[in-house]
Amino acid sequence: MAKAKFNIVLSTCIPVAIDNCNTDLIIPARYLASTTRDPKFFGDAFMHDLRYDSEGKPVADFVMNRPEFSEAPHEGVHEIIVAGQNWGSGSSREHAAWAIAGYGVRVVISSSFADIHRNNLLNCFVLPVVVSTDFQQELFRTIAANPQAKVKVDVPNQTVTNMETGHSEHFEINGYKKYCLMNALDDIDFLLENRDKIEEYENR
Repeated sequence: MAKAKFNIVLSTCIPVAIDNCNTDLIIPARYLASTTRDPKFFGDAFMHDLRYDSEGKPVADFVMNRPEFSEAPHEGVHEIIVAGQNWGSGSSREHAAWAIAGYGVRVVISSSFADIHRNNLLNCFVLPVVVSTDFQQELFRTIAANPQAKVKVDVPNQTVTNMETGHSEHFEINGYKKYCLMNALDDIDFLLENRDKIEEYENR
């Protein structure tokens, strides 16, 4: 998936208010047999069976198909999903994180994540942000009142702010993963960046 440095993400949001949204909803199992890593393939499959009916026609009342939320994510627009609690439960399939990243989302905000899915998101350069249930519900209310409302995710300071209300919360992130996100490094990139130190240690 595309690697881009994280600093501050300021964007409108897609509200996916589905509690216990499992990885089979995020990407149906039939897509797991594919050998491609094409981001568009997985992005098109994101929430497929909720976005489209059995004939492949968009489901008009599903949030991602509503006009105010249907624009594809790009800088400052729909780069953030505000999700229901226990996001990414179910199987450990990496494809669910691939689908979210392939769609163009950079941040998922929820009151709780399934642990394996949370780690898979980080490995795909999607930041999972855990907030309180009260703050999560405030974000849902704000977006319902104004779909153009923006949320700011400040990775260096580990804060998330509702720009409509000014309310802000601190979020936790592993120091190693924070460094990797801020420098657009995957695990291999990190090892290569530290190759001289590793070789020096081995020589000693």
